[in-house]
Amino acid sequence: MHHASIRTANIHQAIAFYEVLGFTVCERFTAGITLACWMEGLGGRIELIQIPEPRPAADAFGDEHYTGYYHLSFDLTEQTPDLPLWLEDLRSRIAQSSQLSPLRVLLEPTQQRIGDRVYEVAFIADTDGLPLEFLRVMGNA
Repeated sequence: MHHASIRTANIHQAIAFYEVLGFTVCERFTAGITLACWMEGLGGRIELIQIPEPRPAADAFGDEHYTGYYHLSFDLTEQTPDLPLWLEDLRSRIAQSSQLSPLRVLLEPTQQRIGDRVYEVAFIADTDGLPLEFLRVMGNA
């Protein structure tokens, strides 16, 4: 996959948020009349597009009847041995930014068995309320 595209109400806040997650801007451009950029990090590439006159995003995480793209997922197995500690560090780094609101955690780290593996998973919301999943492999079930 080349990239996942995210529409945002404020591209500058979104860039600041994703930079705290470990992404860096690799290309800035315009998409029609609006600002856009590609950012790379955590093993992937995202595209941010600022939307003029934005409306609030659907509640993909909280609405059990929502249909459509649900979330982006990032594997932190190689980045951290402890997802709760990683999340606490992220919360602290975001709190230090004057551009960002406090981190909104949608699901605190929890263990989940998928197939023959046990994962530790957590969900947070980005600056537009879109769900992001962070997981790490804990071992075989």
